[in-house]
Amino acid sequence: MTTSLEAVGLTFVVYLAAMLAIGLYSYRRTRDLADYILGGRRLGKWVTALSAEASDMSGWLLLGLPGYAYASGLDGGWIALGLLVGTYLNWRLVAARLRHYSLAAGDALTLPDFFEQRFADQSRVLRVVAAAFILLFFTFYTGSGLVAGGKLFNAVFGIDYTWAVALGGLMILMYTLLGGFLAVSWTDLVQGLLMVFALAIAPVAAIEALGGWSQTLALLQAHNASLLDPLRDRHGHPLGTVAIASLLGWGLGYFGQPHILARFMAIGDPAQLPQARRIAVGWVAVSLVGALLVGLIGVVYLAHPLQGAATERVFMNLVQLVFHPLVAGAMLAAILAAIMSTADSQLLVASSALAEDFYKALWRREAGRRELIWVGRGAVLLIAVVAFLLAMTPGNKVLDLVAYAWAGFGAAFGPTVLFALFWRRMTRNGALAGIVLGGLTVIVWKQLHGGLFDLYEIIPGFVASCAAIVIASLLDAPPPSAVTTRFDAVAAESD
Repeated sequence: MTTSLEAVGLTFVVYLAAMLAIGLYSYRRTRDLADYILGGRRLGKWVTALSAEASDMSGWLLLGLPGYAYASGLDGGWIALGLLVGTYLNWRLVAARLRHYSLAAGDALTLPDFFEQRFADQSRVLRVVAAAFILLFFTFYTGSGLVAGGKLFNAVFGIDYTWAVALGGLMILMYTLLGGFLAVSWTDLVQGLLMVFALAIAPVAAIEALGGWSQTLALLQAHNASLLDPLRDRHGHPLGTVAIASLLGWGLGYFGQPHILARFMAIGDPAQLPQARRIAVGWVAVSLVGALLVGLIGVVYLAHPLQGAATERVFMNLVQLVFHPLVAGAMLAAILAAIMSTADSQLLVASSALAEDFYKALWRREAGRRELIWVGRGAVLLIAVVAFLLAMTPGNKVLDLVAYAWAGFGAAFGPTVLFALFWRRMTRNGALAGIVLGGLTVIVWKQLHGGLFDLYEIIPGFVASCAAIVIASLLDAPPPSAVTTRFDAVAAESD
């Protein structure tokens, strides 16, 4: 590698110091649990948009997706297409209604809290079940971020993988513990800008170094023409319906990701949501195209082929060959930004589930504001430790861990959120059935292989959840008039 460790290290130190400064500033503005979990619902359009998308994409955008394109070629474009359409529909269908409804539903701070208020569930069962699924799948999701951090520090600085994971986790913990949602959102803004800059510049510079776009295409054609065919795998075999549906199915996950939905709930002025949507969709389009190009260009640019889990190092290797050490350091800091922007959000949402949905709801209803903040911070630490243990296998692929957690949230919560916002006849039992059957279908389907069972588990999970919601709700008594009246009022205000 041509990158100077001193230059990269300096870049990382400057970047981390800036993130910590934001955390300290946010600490002074965090007065209660509403500030710690949702930033007091006062985010602007730019912070809302880039925070949502930076926390969405995570380290897999600079590691997993380029690695997939490097190994498989343009069939990774089906994932990108599914994610782009899913991003747009999530902002278009969910954002405004969830912002209005979460405020009308007792100023709900978390997704389980929203479900409980939406269906007037006095039993607390719906809230607890939803929070349990959040803790389960976020442990895997946060683990993926720590794996990505471990690979980054191991590849760049040669640090032992275990210590590399611990170092990355410690950095994320520092500002998340301090500033909560405000720190996470403002750091995500900075991190989102750094990520899109890296993914826009890196492929352009590499193409120029190869002699231009025509020369790059010619080199790829000569190496393996199948890499440029989105309907075939790298071996030239046609992609089947199951494979294409599985790749497109990633887009279904957006409707149920708690860390993304929290940004919709936190925007200060709902009238800014259309502008935020345009910013977010543009960011996603540029980032996904850049990630795919990095993977493809790496095939012909890197002298030594990458195999297995090492394919996820293609972005790291490429930028160190193309750029001056200081610029490469900034590019590598973008990977750290991607990791941190998602892991911090996941830790925060999971900790809010423990603090708000378990501790306060079940054990200490009279808990004060400061007590709940410190419970939330303790929960952040606990979840980080569990995720650290999960990340202790260096062979784990970031994309695999993300895919499992993404499917779990998409199937368990996606249909429930959509029906809760658009179907007034939905009942508490329908919501409970949708969450449980959607989540369990993902868990079971993941263990099965061959034929139809090779279909990405989010698709059967999403379908099963929708069916469970409709059947259970229609078999149940209609919701009380107070619930439907509030639904009608929110729908009219949102539309």
